[in-house]
Amino acid sequence: MVTVNENYLKLPGNYLFSEIAHRVEAFREKNPGAAIIRLGIGDVTQPIAPAILKAMHKAVDEMGDSRTFHGYGPEQGYEFLRNVIAKEDFLSRGCQIEADEIFVSDGAKCDVGNIQEIFSLGNKVAVCDPVYPVYVDTNVMAGRSGNYNEKTGRFEGILYMPCTKENGFVPEIPKETADLIYLCFPNNPTGAAVTKEQLQAWVDYANKNGSVILYDAAYEAYIEGDEIPHSIFECEGARTCAVEMRSFSKNAGFTGVRLGYTVIPKELVRGKVSLHALWNRRHGTKYNGAPYIVQRAGEAVYSPEGKAQLREQIQYYKSNAAMILNGLTQAGFEVYGGVHAPYIWMKTPDGMSSWKFFDYLLSEAHLVGTPGSGFGACGEGYFRLTAFGSHENTLEAVERLKELR
Repeated sequence: MVTVNENYLKLPGNYLFSEIAHRVEAFREKNPGAAIIRLGIGDVTQPIAPAILKAMHKAVDEMGDSRTFHGYGPEQGYEFLRNVIAKEDFLSRGCQIEADEIFVSDGAKCDVGNIQEIFSLGNKVAVCDPVYPVYVDTNVMAGRSGNYNEKTGRFEGILYMPCTKENGFVPEIPKETADLIYLCFPNNPTGAAVTKEQLQAWVDYANKNGSVILYDAAYEAYIEGDEIPHSIFECEGARTCAVEMRSFSKNAGFTGVRLGYTVIPKELVRGKVSLHALWNRRHGTKYNGAPYIVQRAGEAVYSPEGKAQLREQIQYYKSNAAMILNGLTQAGFEVYGGVHAPYIWMKTPDGMSSWKFFDYLLSEAHLVGTPGSGFGACGEGYFRLTAFGSHENTLEAVERLKELR
């Protein structure tokens, strides 16, 4: 008789964003005329930029001609895309990343979830708290944790690194040794960023202890200033201890198109085994690459026209973030983030729990955000707001929040 993977049974019943959708739908049924503004799920709202659409249309035409038709693509991704990624995202910043160290995929979320498959179950996993739920959930599903403790809001066997206002929402180096370390900067959900010096300390720790850092750089396009690194490979020694994952979703609006990539340097070896080779083998067996049309769209992101148009879109979202951050600060709310990331991390007022504030905000202001407790125990009492709405809706949302004071 078929049996199930019992590790899945360790997970709490509802995924964070499924629970949000359920509560919003229940409210909408009871209040059909309510004008709900969503500042919760981190989906973009600006359309695909013209330069990228032009490239997609051209690629579609190629697929309709037998002379230029493309079937299965290369397992690592087309060379034209990997070459421009290496040049624009890494070599331009002094990072020695080669095109054959880049693995193109159908999105960073898939890579974040799948990368753990090349590591043994005995590895100790360390995550920030609060944190993007996929890091923890996929390791629980794989069997790297004990049971979920409802009192603590944490899984046994996972090393949680508190990120609080006392430490600027940046985790401290753990005293015990962690094998797999998930870091995301600029951070989702807190919006925090780290300096190169802070990130270098993690690289040094990983090399000293034989750890591997799984670095999520999905929001690097929102970074302000030169003191914040865009890539972990700007740090000395990162090629021997780090994997970096990136997305085209938040910088180019590809949430409905799906494109991302993972970088694994050839020097990254553990137990005399090349992790680059392991991921290459896994990538080829469980191919999750992006279609030719989408990869041509990705190439256009780096064209002069594409870069100019996307700078405008990034600035659009950043101005929304500033609008939320400044407006709520003036209204007397305690808020963080919103400078290097499209997320604002808000302290719930009057000691409300995260979910109680969610229901209150939905009922009284018809606004939807994300309860901080859904990102971890240290997220309790906080709330995430995103900058991906329109200017008009963002301004209206801020005004509604001000009225609650």
